[in-house]
Amino acid sequence: MTVLYFAWVREKVGIPAEQLELPADVQSVEDLAGYLRKRNESFSNAFSDTRGLRVALNQEHVSWDAPVAANDEVAFFPPVTGG
Repeated sequence: MTVLYFAWVREKVGIPAEQLELPADVQSVEDLAGYLRKRNESFSNAFSDTRGLRVALNQEHVSWDAPVAANDEVAFFPPVTGG
């Protein structure tokens, strides 16, 4: 799985992207966020409140209960504002 981090999420976790071996108990985007949250303090801070995050699965906006698979690309980013 490819996981991408954008904007302040990238700043908090300290990396722009990574390849992950998908754990067997990770079935959804929410499960993935929970898995990442447990990695270390930086990830815990970034994923402590998922209400402040948006997620894309294979370049499409999805809800947190969307299922994930080993070959997916998941991107985490803050809400986008425009003007």
